[in-house]
Amino acid sequence: MLKKILIGLGTVFAIFLVIVALQPADFRVERSTVISAPPSKVFSKVNNLRTWQEFSPWAKLDPNAKVTFSG
Repeated sequence: MLKKILIGLGTVFAIFLVIVALQPADFRVERSTVISAPPSKVFSKVNNLRTWQEFSPWAKLDPNAKVTFSG
């Protein structure tokens, strides 16, 4: 019985290795969004690091976080 279980586990592991080996070596993730604003308005927000907190999803998760700038 134990021998059958070990053979089954070895077979599943071998199938897993074959599936992993057949996957492509590289992958790409792309995301896009449409912003209903003129490019100049968007650029002024994105270009200034101090305004990033207004639209940062991480800032919304922790509203008590302190952000400091120097230099």
